[in-house]
Amino acid sequence: MERRTENKIVLVVRRTRLDDLIARFNTEDQARFYIEHLGADFSDYQAEDRTYKQAVREAERILSRHGRLQVVDRRFVSNFIFGGRDTVIALGQDGLVANVLKYLDGQLLIGVNPDTERWEGVLLPFSVGDLDPIMPEVFAERRPVRTVTMAQATLNTGGTLYGVNDLFIGQRTHMSARYTIRIGKLAESHSSSGIIVSTGLGSTGWLRSVLAGATGIASALSGRVLEIGQKSSFEWDSEYLHFSVREPWPSKTSGAEITFGRVTRNEPLILVSHMPENGVIFSDGIESDFLHFNSGTEATINLADKKGYLVT
Repeated sequence: MERRTENKIVLVVRRTRLDDLIARFNTEDQARFYIEHLGADFSDYQAEDRTYKQAVREAERILSRHGRLQVVDRRFVSNFIFGGRDTVIALGQDGLVANVLKYLDGQLLIGVNPDTERWEGVLLPFSVGDLDPIMPEVFAERRPVRTVTMAQATLNTGGTLYGVNDLFIGQRTHMSARYTIRIGKLAESHSSSGIIVSTGLGSTGWLRSVLAGATGIASALSGRVLEIGQKSSFEWDSEYLHFSVREPWPSKTSGAEITFGRVTRNEPLILVSHMPENGVIFSDGIESDFLHFNSGTEATINLADKKGYLVT
């Protein structure tokens, strides 16, 4: 098969639920016994696996015609070195797109839905069959591209972590997170369930859930029906972030005045940990990819020094 270009294409794939079960139970038969013993439908795992792997094979076939293809499992993305002109395709759900985007630095990312009957996705505008016509357009820079503002956590110990949807700062366990929070000229000590910092892309996700809960409580206590409102979500390329403190506890040693606000380049969020252990910062719901945030560590939360670029 003749390649049409020498452009480098990186296809990022993931393991299916069935793959994870087989890794846990050693064989498919043992995985089936476990799932069916619990009364669940094992055939759904098999159907999902077949559909996804067929999508991978078809994507590889199509992309190999358009350039030099390399396939990378999502588990290795954090250590993979992307070339400056690589075109990257994420074949999976929205979470895979977000997870890949934070490791890119200027490369275009294409989100592809491997199973349109099963998955919906804000970040998955294409199916596998769309790849054949859109790849030449991407190479010729004729496809629309949306810019995504990311969040960045920088520690005084030298660590850095990016967030495409959001950052979580708090305890690894369900114990209260203890820290000092500072935004602008305001500062106070906190004991809370942690802090969510959301980008515009992530503002319809975890942040909206937090605000929905707070609005419901306020409505019940006030006797008035309150709405979250349009300001809960904002544009993907907005030059600000929103932070929300989860369940702050007012006491003799902790306050609850600074609970929600905006982070800008000129007014970052500063946090100093008072947690002897289990303090963490993780992004986009990936708890295994985290920074330690223990006593004395200072985190500066700001807009990232790079942008994400999603092909639409």
